Amino acid sequence: MLPEYSFCKRIFEENELELTKEVYEKLDIYAEFLVETNKVMNLTAITEPEEILIKHFADSISITRFVNFEDGMKAIDVGTGAGFPLLPVKIYRPGIKITLLDGLNKRIKFLSELCEKISVDAECIHERAELLARKEEYREKYDIATARAVSAMPVLCEYCMPFVKKGGVFCAMKGPSEDIGAAANAVKILGGSPANDIQYTLNGEQRRIVTVKKISSVSSKYPRASGKIKSKPL
Repeated sequence: MLPEYSFCKRIFEENELELTKEVYEKLDIYAEFLVETNKVMNLTAITEPEEILIKHFADSISITRFVNFEDGMKAIDVGTGAGFPLLPVKIYRPGIKITLLDGLNKRIKFLSELCEKISVDAECIHERAELLARKEEYREKYDIATARAVSAMPVLCEYCMPFVKKGGVFCAMKGPSEDIGAAANAVKILGGSPANDIQYTLNGEQRRIVTVKKISSVSSKYPRASGKIKSKPL
């Protein structure tokens, strides 16, 4: 499904990433199953092999250039969809422990079956983020929370930061044009230090990762109900 290994390895190296044969083989199965399942379920608009390689896999794994994923760390992907960005990161950094969270059960079923196919250990949960974040076993238990979503940063922060423990990091993949400063109040209320705005290029295209370090616990008032999060952002 993916282009041949030598081509993929070169693309990764050009973007300051390594690619082993073992990682390549798992990503290849991932791509094939993604495209196959996408015929009956809306998972992605990106279906060409080279585009999947760059816009899904290299894009997701590029987080590891800026955020430290050490063996034993716990990470959660909020609104994971087809598994991006955290599942490719897990394939790339197999020593981390991951939770893939999505509010649509058919996506979670896809991810559970995919993880079995590629022999990846992941906790796949069907639940709304604002509900799961109120459960003791998930609240402030993660070193890293990730999100690759279209929601504005104030909204994403309220969904994601309650999962992050003190000293951990929330990492959002964002478009180049969003005003990250609009999230300053949300970041402060939710126990974060000022956001770190990282801009870089991937295959010549502008990319952006925003990281927020958690410096204090979140008030029990948050996260609010989903309707309030969206209608009255912090």
